[in-house]
Amino acid sequence: MPDNRPTSVELLDAVQGFLKDDVLPKLAGADAYHLRVAQNALAILGREIALGPALDAAEQERLMTLLGAVGTRDELNAMLCAHIRDRKRSYKDPYVTAHLLQTAMGKMSIDNPKYATCVQELKRR
Repeated sequence: MPDNRPTSVELLDAVQGFLKDDVLPKLAGADAYHLRVAQNALAILGREIALGPALDAAEQERLMTLLGAVGTRDELNAMLCAHIRDRKRSYKDPYVTAHLLQTAMGKMSIDNPKYATCVQELKRR
């Protein structure tokens, strides 16, 4: 079914365009605010559909390398948490820190890409 057109992202873009161009100009006050909140939620959903699978796969790959284990992303995350809790790994370990930072930035690229870009720029300086 992923080959069907319009794609999920295209449908979300069409709805967002309709809301922005046709509905928002007719609203004011709280209704306009709530519509903008809904538009932001749709934008997050679109980015999650578009970026989420690749970010999840990259996170799983990093976890497998970090832990020397095979499993689902959820299983590996639970294993990393257990290792940190049981002091088998330190959260100060540069590999753990790098993984956690990269995972957080991936999540921010979906939730708030402008903020994620800002953080990445500050880190480069």
